Amino acid sequence: MEFKFWNGAIMLPPLHITIIAIIILFFLIKWSKQLETRRFTIFFYFLISTYIASIFSATTKDGVFHLWIPIGFIIVFLYMFGSKRYHPSKMKASILGLCIALYQLILQYVG
Repeated sequence: MEFKFWNGAIMLPPLHITIIAIIILFFLIKWSKQLETRRFTIFFYFLISTYIASIFSATTKDGVFHLWIPIGFIIVFLYMFGSKRYHPSKMKASILGLCIALYQLILQYVG
């Protein structure tokens, strides 16, 4: 979407992406209110969980193949598994981040 003003314009992502971002923010704010202290950590758990990384690359006839994994979610999950500060809201935020990471993986392989 594009909103034109005098000499400029504001470019927004497509409507479905904007709606999904608003829903994600709503859930993150709702879950952060369930924590008694350090409410902002929910956002960090979500952001770290969205990170994907290429762990293997190989050259083929068609080009270069990359094997991507959601390494951020794996790190956060292992940290929460070994930590005594487990809270269900943190796990919910991490799983939401995993969903975004899976969306990114789909875009890497399809695009």
